Amino acid sequence: MEPTPYRTEPVSFTRRGGRLTERQSDAWDKISSTYVLEAPAHGPSTSIDPTYVLDRAAAFGREAPLVVEIGSGRGEAIVRSAQDHPELDFLGLEVYVPGVAQTLVTMRHEGVTNVRLMVVNAAEALATMLPARSVSELRIWFPDPWHKKRHNKRRLVTPAFAALAARVLEPGGSWRLATDWQDYADQMRDVLDASPDFEFTGDWAPRFDGRPQTRFEGKGLRVDRAIRDLHAVRRTT
Repeated sequence: MEPTPYRTEPVSFTRRGGRLTERQSDAWDKISSTYVLEAPAHGPSTSIDPTYVLDRAAAFGREAPLVVEIGSGRGEAIVRSAQDHPELDFLGLEVYVPGVAQTLVTMRHEGVTNVRLMVVNAAEALATMLPARSVSELRIWFPDPWHKKRHNKRRLVTPAFAALAARVLEPGGSWRLATDWQDYADQMRDVLDASPDFEFTGDWAPRFDGRPQTRFEGKGLRVDRAIRDLHAVRRTT
């Protein structure tokens, strides 16, 4: 019996493949079984069976606060954070397989073991896969801006997504974002400001010390785009 489609809304990403380098292939073959988690699929690629719930203790082999990074890319930020905070668990959600493979390369080189990766649709992960109030911090660095007006509907940060973020964040948990596209930054600010679930001052946040400069940020800086950081806190009531 064919699975029924679970995805009913436009997604915020374009699924991209690509050939792995020799180092990426070797890292994938050697350590992906430990660090890349698989969720049962449901219809389209990257969709998750909505009955599946991640067992964090089994995935990480311990109980620790969980930081989720959406769009972890090649792993520059998540691996650095995991190095700096071995007491925390980090989950990277990324649809670009070569990026996941490169993250494994970096993890192996740096000896990082407190990161797990998944090739899944992040919105579905927040809707059903992650238990409610199970995440201490949610990070989204430089999401696809979908800068053409006709594509704006595909942007990740919307009021509906804010409700998903609120679902998984524990009371007092942080939601951190950064972008180099001003109109998307304005949209993010509007979303946070309108959400009843988050405390948000309405101001741009200082640059987060825990975010190393990635190639996406560097690209924006080279063309003189302003980098906007935002920070909101999940309300406790």
